[in-house]
Amino acid sequence: MKVLLLYFLFVNSLTFLLTGYDKFQARRHNKRIPESTLFVLAFIGGSIGLLTGMFFFRHKTSKTTFIMKFLYIILVQAVLIYLKLTHNI
Repeated sequence: MKVLLLYFLFVNSLTFLLTGYDKFQARRHNKRIPESTLFVLAFIGGSIGLLTGMFFFRHKTSKTTFIMKFLYIILVQAVLIYLKLTHNI
């Protein structure tokens, strides 16, 4: 259980930091973090870090396509959690 909590802490922290770094790079018109990287990190457990980073850094909050893709990831995670809890998969 501790390993799982440490994993989620690490992935969410990394996702949060990369979201902030991407915003930093965007302001300076430098090379950015690909959206696919942020989505993969969110999918493997960093969705709280991405959501927190989006609001904290005010980053990608006005991009409808980004938000829709992110909501899809949240939906998939919710379904997987539901299946795990109800069917013990």
